[in-house]
Amino acid sequence: MDKRELYERLNDVFRDVFDDDEIEVYPDTTADDIDDWDSLEHITLISAVEREFRMKFKMGEISSMKNVGEMAAIIAERGR
Repeated sequence: MDKRELYERLNDVFRDVFDDDEIEVYPDTTADDIDDWDSLEHITLISAVEREFRMKFKMGEISSMKNVGEMAAIIAERGR
């Protein structure tokens, strides 16, 4: 999967979770950039991303992710 496809799929997940078709995520996107992205929605988001990419994040990965780019890097690494 190339980077473009990865971000297209992430955009779809974010739009679904936050019920906002206008969301565009980029490597530097953080919770501060998206309304309603709080700790509760973060759990929902992580679960939705795991389902979409058929993978499970480790607890340490979840707690250390600082932006969407770090999330994408983990997904890309696992997809190899």
